[in-house]
Amino acid sequence: MSTANELGNTSTTGLKKVRRLPAEVSILGVLIGIIIIFEILGWYFIGDSFIANKQRISIIVLQVAVTGIIAVGVTQVIITGGVDLSSGSIVGFIAMVAASFAQTAINSRAVFLQPEFAALGLSWFIDSSPFWAIAAGLLIGLLLGWVNGFVIAKTGIPPFIATLGMMVSARGLARWYTEGQPVALLNPDFAWFGQSFEVAGFPIPRPVIVFFLVAIICHIALSYTRYGKFTYAIGANLLAARVSGIDIGRHLIKVYAVAGLLSGLAGVMLAARAQSGQPNMGISFELDAIAATVIGGTSLTGGVGRVTGTVIGTIILGVVTSGFTFLKVGAYYQEIVKGMIIVAAVAIDVYRQKRKARA
Repeated sequence: MSTANELGNTSTTGLKKVRRLPAEVSILGVLIGIIIIFEILGWYFIGDSFIANKQRISIIVLQVAVTGIIAVGVTQVIITGGVDLSSGSIVGFIAMVAASFAQTAINSRAVFLQPEFAALGLSWFIDSSPFWAIAAGLLIGLLLGWVNGFVIAKTGIPPFIATLGMMVSARGLARWYTEGQPVALLNPDFAWFGQSFEVAGFPIPRPVIVFFLVAIICHIALSYTRYGKFTYAIGANLLAARVSGIDIGRHLIKVYAVAGLLSGLAGVMLAARAQSGQPNMGISFELDAIAATVIGGTSLTGGVGRVTGTVIGTIILGVVTSGFTFLKVGAYYQEIVKGMIIVAAVAIDVYRQKRKARA
C-alpha cells in the first residue's frame, strides 16, 4: 500500500517536473534580449538610446503591422503542413485595385475604373465612401486565396507549386491592371485607415490596431473553435484527420481563403498608408511573413504553432531591421543577418522535432 502511495507521489512529482512554460515565453525572452543588445550598442557606437524614442517605436510597429497581418494568415497555412508563397504578390495586386477604387472620379489623372463609372453616371459609387475600395480589396483577396486552396485540395498539387504559380500570376495581374503605372491622388478619406492617432502623446498607427485585432480573432479561432481543431489535426496527422471524418479538402480551401483575405486586408492597409498603389508593392513580403511565423515557433512540418508566437516573431523582425538602421548598418548586411536568423529558427525547429521524436 505504501509502495503504491510512493509511486503515486513520484508520478505526481514527475508531472510537476515536466510542466513547461509556453514556447512564447522563450521567444519573448529572445525579443527582450535583442532590444537590450541594441540599447547597449546604441549607447556605445551612437551615443543614443534605441528604445527611448517614441518616433522610432512608432515606426517599428507601423513597419510590422502589414507583415504581421499577412503572417497571421500564413501561420494557419503552415500549421496545416502547407505553405503560401503568393501572399506578397496578392498584397501588391490588391493595393493596386484598392487604390484604383479610391481615386476620385473628378480626378483628371484617374485612368483606370473612374472614367467608366463617371461616363455611366456612377461617380457616387467611388466618391461617396472608401468602403468600395476596402470591399473590393477584401473580396478579391478572398477569391485568390480560395483559388489557392481549391487548386491544392482538388488537384493534389503541392502547396509550394500552387502558391508559386499564384505568386507569379498575381504579380502579373498587378502590372497588367495598371499597365505598369502607379495609382496616385486618392480620396483623402481612404488615407484615414493608414494614418495614426495619438494616445497620451504617443502616435499609434491604425494598421497596428487592425493587426492586433486580426491576431486576437485568429488566436481565438485557432484555440477555441472547430476550425482551429481541424487545422491542427490536418497538420499533425493527415491520415488520422481523414479517418476521424474531417473533410480535408474543404477545410484546406477555408484556410487558404482566410490567408488570401488577410493578404487582401494587408494590401488595402498598405495602399492607404502610402496613399498610392505601386505595381511592385509587396515584393518579398511573403518571405518576411514566413520568417516571422517560423521565428514565432510554428513548425514547418505542421501541427504546431500559435498566433501569439507569430506576433512576437513579427516584432522581432521589425526590431532587428530598425536596430540595424539605427546603428547605420547597410541594407545588404541586414538581409544577410535576416537570412541567418531564419536559418537559425528553422534549425531550432528541426532540433526540437528530433528531440520530441526521441522522447
